[in-house]
Amino acid sequence: MKSDRLLSILLLLQTRGRVTAPELAERLEVSVRTVYRDVEALSASGVPVYAERGRHGGIELLAGFRTDVTGLTADESRALFVLAAQGAHAALGLDSALGSALRKVMAALPAPHRPAAEATSRRVLVDATRWQGGPQPAVDLDVLQDAVFADRRLRLRYRHSGERTTRTYTVDPYGLVSKAGVWYLVADRRGLPRLFRADRVHSAAVLDTPVKRRPGVELADAWAVLRRRVEERPGGIDVTVRVRRDRLDLFLRLMAPYLRELPEDDGASAWVTARLRLGVVGEARQLLQFSDRVEVLAPPEVREEVARAAASVTALYQPVGGRSGRNPSSTGLL
Repeated sequence: MKSDRLLSILLLLQTRGRVTAPELAERLEVSVRTVYRDVEALSASGVPVYAERGRHGGIELLAGFRTDVTGLTADESRALFVLAAQGAHAALGLDSALGSALRKVMAALPAPHRPAAEATSRRVLVDATRWQGGPQPAVDLDVLQDAVFADRRLRLRYRHSGERTTRTYTVDPYGLVSKAGVWYLVADRRGLPRLFRADRVHSAAVLDTPVKRRPGVELADAWAVLRRRVEERPGGIDVTVRVRRDRLDLFLRLMAPYLRELPEDDGASAWVTARLRLGVVGEARQLLQFSDRVEVLAPPEVREEVARAAASVTALYQPVGGRSGRNPSSTGLL
């Protein structure tokens, strides 16, 4: 811990110039006395650091002294500070490590590239979560990480979508993938690639058995195969709908995973025709969220499915015994 703190002090001084002892103590979460002891340790190791007392005093390095990382271009320096998905670092328990790493990288960048990198960190933010994605279940990645980095097999109790009971699997993990805010474990089961959503893992145990991965296959390779498998599912049902213009933007955003192609829009018609591909007929029920702003034109079985769903909703809200069943007082009207 002390060596890491000494390096942090060195890089902070290199980045900031003169820094007061109280400010260093606050940044490093130690006492001012500890800061002065660390400065003495740096000086004893040959680092030209000195302290000045008084109102404008502070701790700084001798002019001209610096460490450097050579070979980085301006674009490479900026790219280091475009870090995707802050939530991913939190899920992996690496938020504080990220901040520390960025301070060290900033201090070590060649001086001409440092302003551009700092501006990038303040002007570009990547948030990988979707709008209106809803609350995400808590995910414990600790055991999965342990197996991934220790190259050990995992035993999972896992619940598949639409099932109430769990199944037990022994898998060979390649790694973890965060896609649109959702964590997945990529692993082989009996030599075949499988994808497991981390929030459906009920329990996980790291086994003593070494992992058995397919020769020459890396995480990126296994992920590419699984992603294509999801995105290029065979079969499906082609559906033609028409969408009122005042809901077109919302429709395109919410139904993007099902669009076969962008609809042709002349910019004038009240309705726009769109074509979707659904996995099963029942998926068409989600079109009810657009009320009368979306109409299924074909095929007939999908149109009938939406009509049945609409009739079920209407029946659910029919008045009971000639009365709506609503308690008038619940509306605030007496």
